[in-house]
Amino acid sequence: MTIEELRTAYIKFFVSKNHRQINGKSLIPENDPTVLFTTAGMHPLVPYLLGEEHPSGTRLVDFQKCIRTGDIDEVGDASHLTFFEMLGNWSLGDYFKKEAITMSYEFLTSFEWLGFSPESLSVTVFKGDGEVAADTESADVWRSLGIPDERIYFLPRKDNWWGPAGATGPCGPDTEMFIDTGKEPCGDTCRPGCSCGKYFEIWNDVFMEYEKKEDGTYVPLERKCVDTGMGIERTAAMLQGKDSVYETEYFTELISEIETISGKSYSSSGNRTSIRIITDHIRTAVFILGDERGVLPSNLGQGYILRRLIRRAIRHGRKLDIEGSFLPVLAGVVIEQYKNVYPELEDNRAFILKELAAEEERFSLTLKKGEKEFEKMLPNLLKSKNPVIPGRTAFKLYDTYGFPVELTEELARENGLGIDREGFEKAFAKHQELSKKGADKLFKGGLADHSEMTTALHTATHLLHKALRTVLGDHVQQKGSNITVERLRFDFTHPEKMTPEQIQEVEDIVNAQIEADLPVTMEVMSLDEAKARGALAFFGDKYGEQVKVYSIGDFSKEVCGGPHVERTGKMGHFRIKKEQSSSAGVRRIRAVLENS
Repeated sequence: MTIEELRTAYIKFFVSKNHRQINGKSLIPENDPTVLFTTAGMHPLVPYLLGEEHPSGTRLVDFQKCIRTGDIDEVGDASHLTFFEMLGNWSLGDYFKKEAITMSYEFLTSFEWLGFSPESLSVTVFKGDGEVAADTESADVWRSLGIPDERIYFLPRKDNWWGPAGATGPCGPDTEMFIDTGKEPCGDTCRPGCSCGKYFEIWNDVFMEYEKKEDGTYVPLERKCVDTGMGIERTAAMLQGKDSVYETEYFTELISEIETISGKSYSSSGNRTSIRIITDHIRTAVFILGDERGVLPSNLGQGYILRRLIRRAIRHGRKLDIEGSFLPVLAGVVIEQYKNVYPELEDNRAFILKELAAEEERFSLTLKKGEKEFEKMLPNLLKSKNPVIPGRTAFKLYDTYGFPVELTEELARENGLGIDREGFEKAFAKHQELSKKGADKLFKGGLADHSEMTTALHTATHLLHKALRTVLGDHVQQKGSNITVERLRFDFTHPEKMTPEQIQEVEDIVNAQIEADLPVTMEVMSLDEAKARGALAFFGDKYGEQVKVYSIGDFSKEVCGGPHVERTGKMGHFRIKKEQSSSAGVRRIRAVLENS
């Protein structure tokens, strides 16, 4: 079964089980500064798992593009990826453990669907502890389906528990499904979750049945939910009898192109890690750049991760003796592979190729400058009694010259030197605190919090959007937003810098609507009806069939997930603090709400 066939089969199966297919969301979570990227299929659905009603009902299914950056340094082995696709199905207060596990088993083992041998399937469940009892219910369901006790593993909280998004909230046990690859066990303690490669995890059913209270106790929830996730690439590898995700079709096509460009063979173990890293990183870079809320390479946040991935790919290209620009060629392969499923890649093809070429050019200059500076430092370093490059020196090469610490380590080894990596990490963590905090935290859903101020600022983005279209014209479209408790950030299409007079006029319009104390109302309707009634909706096919439309008096009508204030009168005084360029043809406004 190919990757495309797996994606199609999963959706078809759950639609046949009365699930409504919904569209996956952007890789860049909107209005949530606590996370940089969408990290799992459940990520955009957390507000609904926490109790909000979903416009499409209580049974949902989709596929979602995801990025996880915590394991960047592990990429190059058989299974780690930064970009991957996640298949997911959800029950929002509908079915629970018996139905979820039974459907999982049917899809995995039925010859009509994936056709895995039941004998190859092992599962894990929560063993319980002093706070929550063991999940014997899930184990009983697996037994009823024919999975024997010797292939049902009761594991602790670190293996089989999904915690709340914050210190408190909904949480619960999970059951994970593994395919036995047939390899010999690594020892007496070998079991699912072991890193030896015998067991390959492909699916996870999470059962949100408890609420963790402030006193640390767990109380059963009245509305129990199911959240599942199946990695497309990992499952396809098992279906195809492959030892690695890099042996599946999307990867082998890229690997072949890298072999052609570099003249190096993937079959040589000395080249394999670098080729895998390039393959993974170019996929991720293409999807970030091509996203409907795509970002540019930079030194902060998502842009920093993007730059790191691109430059790491270039560095490994150097290790394969690739000279000149090569990433745009590989990007073209990725776009062709995915353009039918993710049309935004084709829509943004020119932008993706241009930015990759520009970053390659910038980094070639960085390498020259950094290597020159390293050569200046080298004599004194070699004279030192302690042949170790201090962390602060390594960080200076990075911070001043953009020189990757991995390349500093490589040059250090070539000259018989070590490097104080811990010292570098401390300096780096301090400098990049905002990025490091956000990189892989669990998503809380919607806004970073639902406090009075963030809710008011979110409502203000609607007023700002409409005011900008009034002052600048209907070409203005939202391209993204980010909200914290202190301020809002709003990106929009406009070809030139706003004049002071235009900024003042926008402020005046927004404040007039606040002073008018307009009511904020919400209706659920089809996307077509929403557009027919004049609602703004600029994120294309990323909406579901049913959407929420928020109206602010007769002034603003927009498709949005919420939350919003009930009336505008107590929002405070709106003030634009800064208007600047975000990227080509996109402007950015930072604004605040102050006590009036």
